[in-house]
Amino acid sequence: MKLRELRNRLSKLDRQIIELIAERQSVVEEVGASKRADGRATRDFAREKVVLDAASKQANALDLSPELTEQLMRLLIRFSLTDQEQARVKAEGQGQGRKALVIGGGRMGHWFVDFLESQGFEITLADPLVKRVDVDCVKDWRATDDRFAVTVIATPLRAAAEILLDMSKQGREGLIFDIGSLKSPLLDGLRAMANSGAKVTSIHPMFGPDTRLLSGKHVIFLDAGSAEATREARSLFDPTMAQQSEMALEDHDRLIAYVLGLSHALNIAFFEVLSESGEDVPRLENMSSTTFDAQLDVAYKVAEENPHLYFEIQSLNRFGLEPLEGLSRAIQAITESVRNGDEDAFVKLMERGRDYLQRRG
Repeated sequence: MKLRELRNRLSKLDRQIIELIAERQSVVEEVGASKRADGRATRDFAREKVVLDAASKQANALDLSPELTEQLMRLLIRFSLTDQEQARVKAEGQGQGRKALVIGGGRMGHWFVDFLESQGFEITLADPLVKRVDVDCVKDWRATDDRFAVTVIATPLRAAAEILLDMSKQGREGLIFDIGSLKSPLLDGLRAMANSGAKVTSIHPMFGPDTRLLSGKHVIFLDAGSAEATREARSLFDPTMAQQSEMALEDHDRLIAYVLGLSHALNIAFFEVLSESGEDVPRLENMSSTTFDAQLDVAYKVAEENPHLYFEIQSLNRFGLEPLEGLSRAIQAITESVRNGDEDAFVKLMERGRDYLQRRG
């Protein structure tokens, strides 16, 4: 059989696969509607296991790679969950007939525009430079009247601190929350808002603006003095599969110094060392290991982020130097063990880390 004929057969099979995926997604919509009608959760881990086990069994029977089959089915499950979650957010959203203000036209600001709009809110976006044709846009939030059921402050930290202080003098109604990666710079503004009687709270979405599926993602809620505001903010995420948790404002930045600050610094150091090495990335990839590939993928995502935001996360956190200095000490300890040929010291470092990480449960 000629190559052209084989390729034609492949093209026909590709079209059939895509048609079957479209049919599957149509059934997924019906499944999602049935779950909502019955009051069932969007995600069913037991059902996922049944699907994956059945696919693995069929792959073995057809002498097909189980790994290929599992990856394909996991991808289909992920997109199915995304569609079901978005449909639930739309169906159960609280925004019908209500207005929401998003201050800040950065990437997370746009995420909240889309998220609240999907719940039926009528959106106003306030940003001096950014415009969207699909929502009402103003240059300055101060030019808006007090008519919003929800206000999201999605600006850089310094600007958010000023906005909170300004709002505390205006006595605005409705739910108001920031989404800052740090809370220390916002404490004065949050306290001023709470003292003014505003329905204010603070949240930290632990995901990026490209996120579509919130299953497995975390949203942290930090009570700023209004339990009602925190409950209302949490209810916005109730239709999603996000994992919600509450934390004291005073604890947030100390923990985030490790969760974000340390992880960012590690990746910045990683790609800084590579860039100084003079070695070409494709050449390194051609001989890379599984560990290197995984680290390179994460480092690439960090390198693509806003460097000004990342500097804020490091420099505005009063706990930020602690993990950085710890990282420096750890690098020094590794360097010294290698330089001195001290295998025992090197082994102890790894064993201590293994013992710590095994506490994950």
